[in-house]
Amino acid sequence: MMVPMKRLLFILSLSGVVLSAGELAAVHSVYLLPMGNSLDQYLAIRLTSEHVFQVVTDPKLADAVFTDRIGAAFEEKLADLLAPPASAAQPAATQPASTEASSPSAKPPIIETVNKLSNPAANSSFGRGKGTIFLVDSKSKQVIWSVYEPPKGSAGPQLDKGALDIVSRLKRDLKGIEGAKR
Repeated sequence: MMVPMKRLLFILSLSGVVLSAGELAAVHSVYLLPMGNSLDQYLAIRLTSEHVFQVVTDPKLADAVFTDRIGAAFEEKLADLLAPPASAAQPAATQPASTEASSPSAKPPIIETVNKLSNPAANSSFGRGKGTIFLVDSKSKQVIWSVYEPPKGSAGPQLDKGALDIVSRLKRDLKGIEGAKR
């Protein structure tokens, strides 16, 4: 009974790999969210120099997003980045043409003073997972690739080596997808 069950689980896990592999193969451009110790900068250099993905600076143009954390804060940040821009063509509020509005004793309109930063913790790097990198599909919001590459240190050469290791694993996984398609 255990052997057929193990085979079934193995087959099901392979089908999940094939599904996510198809999504990974569809990625051509990526946006990188800020990461701890500026790993995003080193990762951007390696992704472009190794010709793996095109790195874009506008998240709306990206097929997927690299991040070092997922969860509510990530979802909120992604929603902010991908939200449609506020319409600049909104009609300006018209002021009455009375003489009261132009008098020096007239009170200025009340300005909204609500904190515009919805969640300050969403921008914090405190408590980020060390070494986890996720590639999230921009449309489906599903993790299509991930890796655990613990940092060896926070100095530039060590971060560059870590970024190289991450991109090498990504290239290997992409190559496996191409081989499976043939």
